[in-house]
Amino acid sequence: MAIHVNESQDGKIIEIDVTEKLTDEDYQRFIPEFEREAGRHQKLRLLLEMSEFHGWEAKAAWDDLKLGMKHPGKVERIAMVGEKKWQQWMAGFSKLFTAAEVRFFDRTEDPAARAWLAEGLV
Repeated sequence: MAIHVNESQDGKIIEIDVTEKLTDEDYQRFIPEFEREAGRHQKLRLLLEMSEFHGWEAKAAWDDLKLGMKHPGKVERIAMVGEKKWQQWMAGFSKLFTAAEVRFFDRTEDPAARAWLAEGLV
């Protein structure tokens, strides 16, 4: 499995660890967890930890786009933590498809990413 999901801040932050290549099957396991928290909270924040991450299969990328369209404005911040230049580029590109504030953090900046996500949460 290429995706592992945890929650922090009483579910207001969803931590997503991704490795390898995301598949449709990974998204089918993730979507119910996301939707459960989306129903509990007005706004969510996401921490996307990318370690040895190799992108998405086409169907998984489509799943990601559909999930965002189904919940427009639900995610207010996304911290993407990675180790590759293309992941940094992907963070910038993803801003075209979300109303969320998106920031890329190098793996060494993981504590700063977590602090930024927790900023202002009650």
